[in-house]
Amino acid sequence: MAEKIRGIKRILQKDLVPFTKQMASMNGAGMSILTVMQTLEEQAENPEFKKVLKTLLRTIEGGDPLSKGLAKFPKIFDDMFVNMTVAGEQSGQFATIMKRLADILQNSSRLKRKVKSAMTYPTVIMSIALLLCWGLIQFVVPTFAEMFAGSGKPLPALTQSLVDLADFIKHWWYVIIPCIIVAIWLFRQWKRTEKGRYAFDECMLKMPVFGQLNHKSCIGRFARLLAQMLGAGVPILKAIDVTAGSLGNHVLEKSVRLAGKEVEQGNQLNTALTGKPYMPLILIRMIAAGEKAGRVEDMLNSVADAYDEEVETLLSTLTSLMEPFLMVFLGGIIGTVVIAMFMPIFNMGSLAH
Repeated sequence: MAEKIRGIKRILQKDLVPFTKQMASMNGAGMSILTVMQTLEEQAENPEFKKVLKTLLRTIEGGDPLSKGLAKFPKIFDDMFVNMTVAGEQSGQFATIMKRLADILQNSSRLKRKVKSAMTYPTVIMSIALLLCWGLIQFVVPTFAEMFAGSGKPLPALTQSLVDLADFIKHWWYVIIPCIIVAIWLFRQWKRTEKGRYAFDECMLKMPVFGQLNHKSCIGRFARLLAQMLGAGVPILKAIDVTAGSLGNHVLEKSVRLAGKEVEQGNQLNTALTGKPYMPLILIRMIAAGEKAGRVEDMLNSVADAYDEEVETLLSTLTSLMEPFLMVFLGGIIGTVVIAMFMPIFNMGSLAH
């Protein structure tokens, strides 16, 4: 039965990678799993993670394997973590497999940080742009409108549009805000449905630039996880199933699960992946070469390395191009508002002349 622990996100970010590395190092040095867990529990600083380690320690002391204790915390230790732990326990190569697992988690964490860092700048700029526009429309535009109200001349179309927008927000804000909240809630509810998740993830794959980034990231993760799980001795059907659930995209997950069913029927993996949506040809051909030579794990790792490199290159390019684009975008929005406010002055000047 799954146990509830607060602060799961902090545990995932701060403690999971060091925990896995330390398990690998200490077990590789000859310490038993019980001693390893006692040591890690004693030195744990995060109180919530300490509770997790105490539960794991009690599981081992009760005679059950570590993997059974990990399965009690599915939001912390996912299927990949649990299954690779099972493979380590059954194969007698616990330290080696934990080291592989730590490398996977570290690479995944590093890539997530890079993506998050790349998205932080545009998010901040967009927020500033919206805040500035709201301030100008709410406080500055009405002042200019009052100044020219007594002139008897109609305002320019652009200025009048901003004045109308300011009046609309001022008088209907109590309707607009709840509508936005309800729209967000409905979108999130729709996204939780099977069709909604699939449609949203497919849209994410088709987006310019960001879709390519998402696709390459998912394919690299698929190749890396499958290679490591096969190398750890996890049965191929189980490895495919667990890897599919770790992709984070339901379109690609469906493709991989369909391929898994064909592998279960006796087909080779490269044949099973052929024709599946968003499965790249290079991945299929590399797997085919690996199956022919008996080196599937090596080929998958090569694909993962290539895709990880492409993702990092794409992120660097995206970051360098994002700054000038966002500055032009921000300048265009603020410039439009400023021009709209000063157009009546220009018109009055021309009339006086």
